[in-house]
Amino acid sequence: MMSLGLVGGTFDRFHVGHQKLLEIGLNECDMLEIWMTSDILAKRKDKRIGSWDDRKELIMKSLSPELQHRVSFHVLEDEYGPAPSHESAEVIICTRETISNCDEINKIRAQNKLNTLHTIIVDPILDSNGEVVSSTNIRMGLTDRDGRAWLNEEIGKSTISLNSVVEEKLKTPFGLLVEGDENKPENAMINVLERISNEHGPIIAVGDVTVKTLQDLNKPADIAIIDGMTKRKRWDQASEIDENLYDCVLKCRNPAGSITPELYHCCFQSMTKFGYNENKENSESTLIIVEGEEDLAPLILHPLAPLGAVILYGQPGRGVVIRLTDLDSKSRCRDLLGSMDVNSN
Repeated sequence: MMSLGLVGGTFDRFHVGHQKLLEIGLNECDMLEIWMTSDILAKRKDKRIGSWDDRKELIMKSLSPELQHRVSFHVLEDEYGPAPSHESAEVIICTRETISNCDEINKIRAQNKLNTLHTIIVDPILDSNGEVVSSTNIRMGLTDRDGRAWLNEEIGKSTISLNSVVEEKLKTPFGLLVEGDENKPENAMINVLERISNEHGPIIAVGDVTVKTLQDLNKPADIAIIDGMTKRKRWDQASEIDENLYDCVLKCRNPAGSITPELYHCCFQSMTKFGYNENKENSESTLIIVEGEEDLAPLILHPLAPLGAVILYGQPGRGVVIRLTDLDSKSRCRDLLGSMDVNSN
């Protein structure tokens, strides 16, 4: 075992690939220096990347107590960090994607008359889609930190329905309620828009009142879902929702208390048209018109959405609920969907 190894990276949304990188490093070295990209550099890459302190905390939680004293954390301010001039290091841990950096580092070390660092290349871990587990795909909302898809294979193939177990769980509040007079929904919505102005990703509105209120404020949603109803009754003002505000209009059938393959595919298409990007460039907006009921759409939208998306829906008589798409919301929706009844076709 060698004395000191170096490993560098952003380490955002610490995942199984990162875990393998550190495990191999600690198997080969007594001590491991972890050089993590600074907040300034990380935010230039993607504003959704966690803070340096948060990234460090996730790594520490992954390490057993007997390993924690064998690592140290440092701020990486440039592409190579200390490796070209580090006099004590013997090993550098990398992936096949970063091997060229290691080769360049060793060229510079040779010019500095320092020993070549022994390079250990760690093979990637593949996710359930057959792609390399990556922080990028996690931020895009495609997989969790273990590389598992957020939706199982039944979603999109069969209709799934509520049961008493899921209905009970849905009684637990799922987001932040911004209260307001239901006769003047624009007041609560203005408050909502102020709260989410710094978020990234699509703004998704579920429900006719929510969609129309955003329209009236000249802030139409990136993805909107309506069914012509409010409080389970036909809503006359639904006809005032302007389809021309959206790049694409999709239609589907979805009975109350269920999620049909049709609804799933519309939600999937809307997210694909948005492009899973952070800054909304070249994104297409979508209006989904549901024949039936759209109340359960957020259970599909959160698993499909990129991290940082915001889902808004009305709570009759109370106001507007805000729920940010994050790993917790995705996990909760996956659990709820997994508890629903699968209808045989």
